[in-house]
Amino acid sequence: MRIRSALTAGAAAGTLAAVVAAPAQATEYSSALKIKGIQYDAPGRDSNSCSTGNTKDEYLTIKNYSGSTTVNLKGYVVKDAVGNRFAFTANHYLQPGDYIKLRGGRGTDSDANNVVYRQNCNFIWNNDKDTIYLYKPSGARADVHSYTKTGNDPDGNGYITYHG
Repeated sequence: MRIRSALTAGAAAGTLAAVVAAPAQATEYSSALKIKGIQYDAPGRDSNSCSTGNTKDEYLTIKNYSGSTTVNLKGYVVKDAVGNRFAFTANHYLQPGDYIKLRGGRGTDSDANNVVYRQNCNFIWNNDKDTIYLYKPSGARADVHSYTKTGNDPDGNGYITYHG
């Protein structure tokens, strides 16, 4: 009986932990900027060569969902589950409804073409699963999403959409 109680309590604790963890994933943060989608698995065979690789084909789309406020990306930070990070250090203004693609690899940032490059040829997102964090300049969380290839990408194209 004691073992069953311990297992039941352990199972209940695990269930409680899962229930407690779930709202963090489902939380709707108070932020105009949100993660619109992610190309977590670049098409083709992964190669992080700066000259011939495909890290530019891995990208995160961040959108300004505000109906009236322009938002400057300067100071925002993107992280993955293990702490790889990218900080927007330059001014990039997103008008209401506008978006920007944060691409891997090296390139020239362009507000006109809605693109910022990480200036790093290493992949940041895992092809099987990862968590994407978007932080405001204040350090507060703006948005977060976890994914698994099998659970969130039924067509297997390496792209997942969030927030429509």
